[in-house]
Amino acid sequence: MDKDKIIALLNQDLEGEHAAVIQYLVHAYAMGEGEMACEIEAIAREEMRHFDWLAETIVSLGGTPSLERGDMRTGGESVPDWMKNDVLQEEDGIALYEEHIKAIDNPKIRRLLERILSDEKSHRGDFEHFVNKARKEGARDLRGSRQDKVTQALNWGIEHEYTVILQYLLHSYMTPNEDVKKEMEDQAINEMQHLGWLSEEMVDKKSSPKIEHTEVDKSTKTADMLRADIKIEKKVAAEYDRAAKEIEEPDLKELLTRIRDHEVYHADVFDDLLKEEEGRG
Repeated sequence: MDKDKIIALLNQDLEGEHAAVIQYLVHAYAMGEGEMACEIEAIAREEMRHFDWLAETIVSLGGTPSLERGDMRTGGESVPDWMKNDVLQEEDGIALYEEHIKAIDNPKIRRLLERILSDEKSHRGDFEHFVNKARKEGARDLRGSRQDKVTQALNWGIEHEYTVILQYLLHSYMTPNEDVKKEMEDQAINEMQHLGWLSEEMVDKKSSPKIEHTEVDKSTKTADMLRADIKIEKKVAAEYDRAAKEIEEPDLKELLTRIRDHEVYHADVFDDLLKEEEGRG
């Protein structure tokens, strides 16, 4: 099988991992704090690791990782229904990986997919267990329907964080500059923390986090990547600052101020990297 066909198959797997991450996070956040929610978040982190492995493999073959998200199953009337949907999500992934393992003749890539497949089978068993556990423990949806200035600010933040997570990950995969790659990975992890903080705050305030993203910068030159990242960080730091000043709730004001400070730091780090990159040119 030629490289282009392998890249296409791996991008299908990547899109499936992307969907699983978001589906599982939606379910975990909606359940609030608790053992099962933490376990589901841990599964989502393993899916993120799969996403990373697949993306790096795609780049090593000369391809570009897809940022499209596969189909999700986020419906259901109860937490046990959600867990059944998560079982189905894993079954879809298992079937696709088994199909691609048979189709791909590259032994190194087959070995990677077999490794991921092992995780997916374990996840399926976890979610099957969670169906009964959710019934037994009476797990429920803790989200509400609150919609006001506060929840608008939080959802705006969630949208931004999701966008830059994807953007920084893509830039980390595509840049040949190892220093930039490392910083992009580090800052993407920090933005993932922000996404979690904001989503959990939404649920605490009896609202429903909407995990969607806007347009992602897909620059191919490292300097252009950094310029785009600096621009979005400065814009977003100003927006978090404005929101923090307008919102009266002390806990939320403190959270938004903390995230603002992180975004300012990111912009400064990217600015230093841009100067170094331009110096090389």
